[in-house]
Amino acid sequence: MKEINFITQNNAKVAELRAKAKQFELTINHISAPYPELQADTLEDVVRYGLAYCQKKFPAPFIIEDSGLFVDTLHGFPGPFSSYVHRTVGNRGLVKLVGEGVPARFESIIGSCYHDFRLFRGQVEGRIVRSRGRSGFGFDPIFEHEGRTFGEMMIDEKNAISHRSEAAELFLKWASTVI
Repeated sequence: MKEINFITQNNAKVAELRAKAKQFELTINHISAPYPELQADTLEDVVRYGLAYCQKKFPAPFIIEDSGLFVDTLHGFPGPFSSYVHRTVGNRGLVKLVGEGVPARFESIIGSCYHDFRLFRGQVEGRIVRSRGRSGFGFDPIFEHEGRTFGEMMIDEKNAISHRSEAAELFLKWASTVI
């Protein structure tokens, strides 16, 4: 089986990607290592910076991933700053700030370092709701897609429709033919 290193400190992201990679006969190895996260206006800039940093420290092939919650009424905020916003105001604070029923989307960029850098994007539309469910992580319990929050879904249900799943599908299709 072909192997790819996933550099992240988020075990839940690894579990999501490993579940998806099985169908492509790829193995995802987890490298739990920090790398600086550029504070930038786009996920693409954050991922490109992370890839360049990690390329100096880890052998290819490897991937990193960044994602964010983009709230339309806040002109896409928190977007690339989602991790910071989650740490500082949390789910309850974001719902209080924007209200319930507000359109939002999750976006994910998987960055791959093989011979060059490639970016794979996924997104899913939804809305902000009061916290429901205990699955997932981050903003999952307040992000509703088609009547259920990501926090109410099991990993296989979320993996069938999520932003990270869409980006992973594109990456894994590419990787299965190249690596």
